[in-house]
Amino acid sequence: MERRSFLRVVTAGAGAVAFAGGLWQGAAAGVAGESPYGPLLAADANGVALPQGFTSRIVARSSHSVGGATWHGAPDGGACFADGDAWIYVSNSELPLIGGASAIRFRADGSVDRAYRILSGTTLNCAGGATPWNTWLSCEETWRGRVFETDPYGVRSAVARTAMGRFKHEAAACDPDRRVVYLTEDEEDGCLYRFTPTTWGDLSAGRLDVLCDAGGGAVVWQRVPNPSPLFTETRDQVSSALKFDGGEGCYYAGGVCYFTAKGENSVYAYNAAANTLGKIYGGGGTLGTVDNITGRSGGDLYVAEDGGNEEINIITPDGVVAPVMRLDGHADSEITGPAFSPDGTRLYFSSQRGTSGNTTGIDGVTFEVRGPFRH
Repeated sequence: MERRSFLRVVTAGAGAVAFAGGLWQGAAAGVAGESPYGPLLAADANGVALPQGFTSRIVARSSHSVGGATWHGAPDGGACFADGDAWIYVSNSELPLIGGASAIRFRADGSVDRAYRILSGTTLNCAGGATPWNTWLSCEETWRGRVFETDPYGVRSAVARTAMGRFKHEAAACDPDRRVVYLTEDEEDGCLYRFTPTTWGDLSAGRLDVLCDAGGGAVVWQRVPNPSPLFTETRDQVSSALKFDGGEGCYYAGGVCYFTAKGENSVYAYNAAANTLGKIYGGGGTLGTVDNITGRSGGDLYVAEDGGNEEINIITPDGVVAPVMRLDGHADSEITGPAFSPDGTRLYFSSQRGTSGNTTGIDGVTFEVRGPFRH
């Protein structure tokens, strides 16, 4: 998103945030309005309520076979990767001890070619992020959790990238303009981190910083003294570190890193070019318990709910917030892993616990929605 689009978002509508020196000055409530796709219709046979012209299908179910592999339980963060005229959807598993990540390869016609594991032997793999060099960063949401760099194509073995910090990781978003990776932390007093690799494209070494209050409404990055602590947590090592209640999804586009804080039900925007921090959504409104986030090149953001109405909502560059999908009968689940196919015509996501709400995640369901999504 260009900076002028970003500024339209953060200043749109009554209650939207006004920037004054850097830090947000109040909450941007967003503007409830009609989705650019129109209202949701009655749920289809898969329990998915969609606008006119959109269709859904179930591509995988936890504990069931898909593409010659058993699909993992508790599907969470995800991303899509191009593979010639085909594509791959990668999904984490937020299960303890046996989490990891799996991938489904789709043929050019959308049919499932095969599925396979790309990471095993890790725990509570929640969200993550794709890299510009086509790897998937799978993040452990646990004490002293690690980031694993994995191969969506299933050729190379996964590698732990401990230089990116040992904490309760959630999501990651790469900023190729500044050659850094932003990282969220799912704690009640979690932080936003920035990892600067020594060599861009190689995450084995680098510097970990935390976003801090510089006073007078300004923000600044300060180095985390010990990214892999045994005692003092990373979020407690720099006294001026800004705290966010339940850091979740993270998405970068056009100079802006967007991230969600579930405990605050807020969507933040860090403008890396201007080094400012603001809110584009906060508090009440159509979105309930914000979680994973993704977007499109035209500036639209898509935010999944953990609870609420079990919806994915769009936030347009004009600040309109409206549902584009709702799952009926999944009241005790959460929507996870929203990701667009490379051509932008298909949106993948999961219901982590399905209609049963079983906390073991054995009833997770992964969906595909097709339709005229805006670019």
